[in-house]
Amino acid sequence: MAVNVIDRTALSGLIPEPVTREIIQGVTEQSAVLQMGRRLPNMTSKTQTMNVLDMLPEAYFVDGDTGRKQTTRMQWDKKKIYAEEIAVIVPIPEAALDDADYDIWGEVRPRIVEAFGKVIDGAVLFGTNKPSTWRDGLVQTATAAGNTVTPSTGANASIFNDIMGENGLIAKVEEDGFMPNGVMAGVNVRAKLRGVVDTTGQPIFKADFQGTTNYALDGMRMTFPMNGAFDTTAAQMIVGDWNQLVYAIRQDITFKIFTEGVVQDPTSGEIVYNLMQNDMVALRAVMRLGWEIPNPINAFNATNATRCPFAVYLPTT
Repeated sequence: MAVNVIDRTALSGLIPEPVTREIIQGVTEQSAVLQMGRRLPNMTSKTQTMNVLDMLPEAYFVDGDTGRKQTTRMQWDKKKIYAEEIAVIVPIPEAALDDADYDIWGEVRPRIVEAFGKVIDGAVLFGTNKPSTWRDGLVQTATAAGNTVTPSTGANASIFNDIMGENGLIAKVEEDGFMPNGVMAGVNVRAKLRGVVDTTGQPIFKADFQGTTNYALDGMRMTFPMNGAFDTTAAQMIVGDWNQLVYAIRQDITFKIFTEGVVQDPTSGEIVYNLMQNDMVALRAVMRLGWEIPNPINAFNATNATRCPFAVYLPTT
């Protein structure tokens, strides 16, 4: 008599290679940080060291025909990228797998993509639940460097000047020696930009009502994360040189399917699922990556503590 079981061989067919690559690509598209940042070559170990310029050379005039030429030097600092693990477990009832008309990957794939994108963005932008080895998030880093703008109030309140003005958000990055190339903002900022008008009541940021509106500031593209990671209570907008946010992947997303074992609540330790007893399988997805801000010295700002390639438009209080 034949025994019908879903063994590991049968379950391995649930994760074809093209689908695996599709999920990796989906995480990159879902994560605003991975879209805007600059990817480095994959890491070969848990840590990766970057050499960052820390001292600029100097040149001197020679005093007459017999003057002595002076020497100079350059110096590099070392910054480390630490790869940390991101994981998620998706329990799946075996009955759902047996149903040939049930598109299991159609249900699981977007949830995995969303979960990975959200946790990456939250940790990098705001330090939300970040590993201890990771540096402070962008908002904390910009705040420590003094690169924040508080929304103006009163009769002279102007979102346009707060962002585009001489002492505005974009200028903060430029004055530190970086050329901003992108803006990340909460979705509520879209309405704010649409409402900015000139003295005659005409919108400053024009919209084409015949087609799709592409939001941009001073020629920089804008991204509005929709994965729930952007904390509008900490920042309305982050502008910066996103080439200065670098990340490296130690391990692309890998999957493993378990037919036995228990799934516990990570806080209480309480057993949530018993795979054998509940007739379930569990799909575990794991990814490892790290990130850093090189922030090299430049001719505009030689002080590391006050130099930052990002600036933050704070929430309205």
